[in-house]
Parts: sequence; structure tokens; C-alpha cells
Amino acid sequence: MKSFLLVLFSFVSVFSFGQLRDSVRVTNRVFDVVYSEKLQQPKWLVYYSTNRPSNVTRSGLDFYTEPNIKTSDGADYYANVWDKGHLAPAATFADSIHLMKQTFSYLNCILQHQDLNRGEWRLLEEQERVWDNIESLKIKVQIFFDSTSQLLATGATVPSYFIKHIYFQKSNKWKCFKFKNVKPTISWKNSEIICISH
Repeated sequence: MKSFLLVLFSFVSVFSFGQLRDSVRVTNRVFDVVYSEKLQQPKWLVYYSTNRPSNVTRSGLDFYTEPNIKTSDGADYYANVWDKGHLAPAATFADSIHLMKQTFSYLNCILQHQDLNRGEWRLLEEQERVWDNIESLKIKVQIFFDSTSQLLATGATVPSYFIKHIYFQKSNKWKCFKFKNVKPTISWKNSEIICISH
């Protein structure tokens, strides 16, 4: 019986692994995402930044995998320069522990250069929370892969660059920022580009 179950488990695992999807769409209370199981990274994600109170902290929270979706996991981020970069920031959803926990799904996580994640990307997120004191924001992050994208031995693909589209809902205007997935050499303010598509 044990042999039969082991063979069955192996068959299911191989079958599931061979059926990785290019685009899986998931919507929850925090974000709307299209995720690539093949890349083990999001392709794009949308969230809303509003003037929320800060009631909880991220202390004790860590990223978690999702049932029935092949995502990256802790092994992809071990002993390298890649941070577990939030797309929808935890601090933006600090009004509720339930919402903040959702930001720690690997569906909301990118392989992001540690200096970008802890530097200009974080500073732009802080600026979003200044802007949303005046008006609500709709934010879409596009994640791009190309011939220079690194495939890790653990199976996930490292994005080459990101474009963040920020829509100011009251004033009906856009700001867009492009970041290469490397150590930044310019400030987030100097990373602004002309918005072409959203």
C-alpha cells in the first residue's frame, strides 16, 4: 500500500509540475495579481493606497506560499542579493492584521535586489503614503523579464526591471517610475518616466 501511495504521489507531483501555468489571476482584499507559475513571479499587480491608520506592525510576520499555486519560496531568497520585495507594501495595510498578513503572500513577492528594495523602492512607497493623505491612489506594478533575466537553480526567474504606475484618483493624473532590478544609482524622483500605458 505504501508503495502504491508513493508512486501515486510521485505521478501527481510530476503531472502538476509539468502543468505550470503562465498566468494565474488572484484577487483578494489587498491586491489583484496575475502570477506566472513558470517564472514563479508575478507579472503584474494592482493595489490601492488610501489614507489608512497605522494600527499594527509586521513583527512576527513572514511570507507564506499559497495552496494550488506554484510560487517562489524561501529557498529562492537564501544566501543571495535578492530580497523578498513586497509589491503591495505591508505598511500601506497597517490598519488591520488580516490585511497586513495578506501582503505576505508569495503572490505579492518579487525577487528584488536588496539595495533597491531597501532604498529607492522603499522611499517611493513612503512617498505614496504621503500622497494618499491628499487623495487615494491606484497603483499597478508591472514586472518585466527578458533575455538577461536570471534563472535561479531553485527554479524562480529574477525580473529585469519594474514599472510602477500611480494613478491619482481625484486629480485624474498619472506618475510612472521605472526601476532596473539592480543597485540604484539614481533617486526614485529621477526614475520617473513618461506614462505610455497603464
